Amino acid sequence: MFSEEQLGSSETPGTVPETQTATTNRDSASAGPSVSAGLMASGDASEPPQATPPVIEASDESAVGSSVSEAAEIRNLFESMDRLSPIAAGEVVSCTVLKVTDTEVIVDIGLKSEPALPRTEFSSAEGTVSVKPGDRVDILIESYDEEEGTVTASYQRAARIRAWEEIDRAFNDQTNIAGRVLARTKGGLEVDVSGIRAFLPASQADMRPLRNLDSLVGEEITCKVAKLDRKRSNVVVSRKVVMEEEFHRRRSQLLDRLSEGAILVGRVKNLVDYGAFVDLGGMDGLLHITDLSWGRVSHPSEVVQVGQEVRVKVLKYMPEKERVSLGLKQLLPDPWEQVASDYSPGDRVFGRVVSITDYGAFVEVSPGVEGLVHISEMTWSKRLKHPSKIVNVGDRVEVAVLEVNPGQRRVSLSLRQTLPDPWTTLSERLSVGAVVEGRVRNLTDFGAFVEIEEGVDGLIHLSDLSWTKKVKHPSEVLKKGQRVEAVILALDPEHRRLSLGLKQLQPDVWETFFEKTRVGDTLRGRVVRVAPFGAFVELEEGIEGLCHISEMGDDHGAGGPHPVDVGRELRFRVIRLSPGEKRIGLSLNNVEQDAVPEEVAENIADDIEESRPKAEAAAAPSAAGGAGEPASSAQAAKSGSSA
Repeated sequence: MFSEEQLGSSETPGTVPETQTATTNRDSASAGPSVSAGLMASGDASEPPQATPPVIEASDESAVGSSVSEAAEIRNLFESMDRLSPIAAGEVVSCTVLKVTDTEVIVDIGLKSEPALPRTEFSSAEGTVSVKPGDRVDILIESYDEEEGTVTASYQRAARIRAWEEIDRAFNDQTNIAGRVLARTKGGLEVDVSGIRAFLPASQADMRPLRNLDSLVGEEITCKVAKLDRKRSNVVVSRKVVMEEEFHRRRSQLLDRLSEGAILVGRVKNLVDYGAFVDLGGMDGLLHITDLSWGRVSHPSEVVQVGQEVRVKVLKYMPEKERVSLGLKQLLPDPWEQVASDYSPGDRVFGRVVSITDYGAFVEVSPGVEGLVHISEMTWSKRLKHPSKIVNVGDRVEVAVLEVNPGQRRVSLSLRQTLPDPWTTLSERLSVGAVVEGRVRNLTDFGAFVEIEEGVDGLIHLSDLSWTKKVKHPSEVLKKGQRVEAVILALDPEHRRLSLGLKQLQPDVWETFFEKTRVGDTLRGRVVRVAPFGAFVELEEGIEGLCHISEMGDDHGAGGPHPVDVGRELRFRVIRLSPGEKRIGLSLNNVEQDAVPEEVAENIADDIEESRPKAEAAAAPSAAGGAGEPASSAQAAKSGSSA
């Protein structure tokens, strides 16, 4: 056997030349060790002898190569024996899974024997095995019998040791560690951290208090170890700390690029009636409902959803208040920029009704462009109470463009302009004196409006309601919604006016009365009202005349009037007729009356006695002024005019 130095030595100063060495070897082949001794002896005693390396002849080269390979093999064997540490109980070693059976998992730990571990140690809660042949796993050597070569090991105990080492390292270095929330417990949540049960307090579950802790059950979370007591197996973790660190990191990155006009990517965090809050990463921004779309949006859920990733534009940023206003529609072209070129007054377009108010309806004529149809432009009728009587949300309608104002983002539309105007042809269909039928739409102090057809209303004035009645309000004769017939009195299509008459449907009772009555005729009438200057008498329905106090007999004057009680029927003589003023003068003088029953006469006498003092008191001022009679005449004339 040759040493490595001997095999690798070369010619050096003080050695025998190659030819000389070869000769020496041949000459001393039989001498053996004595050659070395002789050389050492013949050397200088004061200097140590130099070793002469053996010389190998060419014929021995094959033998030398074999010796070198054997030396290398032996050297590797010793090195591998040095590296092989003895297996000891309590040690965690890495091994390879060889086979998985129904009951066992066989592993290779580098010994003659192959430990078999129970299959249950590798089974999950669902019963599935988490390893397969060829996988590398760590096991804990529980016992090792070197003589018999048997090994007892545990996979779960090794995993538990590794888990505690990982938790301990995460606690000391304050690094993040993953866990899975198992269940809710008193005061917080139970978390599985690498097989070790840890406690997550409710106050450390989120940056803000969570109303529903159960929402985290089953979730994979990232946390930090806040407290560790390995002796008691007590581990407390915090998710809040990790979230705060991430929040500040993202916030710092956001502030570096946050400015008005910047385009950012965020995630919809919450929806409210007036918009959506977007998480920009460290700060929330408000995406107002008016900035979601150029079109009308009733609720933010029509455009975005919670959790959706959106690309938004920063409209306004107030650092002192940490408020950010965002816009989504600002990333799209503004449709109002093309309105002036797309629409002109007089154009007819189709649109969809998107909203109805008390004053009109909004119609979307193109995406993002809406126009208002005012209630006055809904129909030719002036009696429309609400736009919903004409259109509904979602209806497709044809409208006429009245005005376009891109600067104020307004478009005025008309629905009735697309319909024929009934007033333009009214004179062709109707004429003065014609009888029409309609429905009473409205009652006012001065008359009633009657719609005779769609968009055409006529007015019946108070004075045209009745020939005989003194009407103070149209509700005395008509009711709202009532269908009536009327006569056209006047027609003015240019000013959209139509006058109607109700009484004109009947003959004029005054005209008829004056035609058949002459002065001097005696008529029977009923006293309806009594005044200090006389009595009003109803001769026919709607026809009244005045019997002045001076025409009630000779016993009038200071003593009081002749007994003409209200409701009493008497005979009167016509003394005056005024057809133009519709006045009738009556008299009781020299008119023979029907016999009055005795009881009625007594009552009349009592009434006269009771009324005499009042009459004298009423006549006293007239006598003092010297103009009592003329005053009574003037009042009578005035009352007759009213009649």
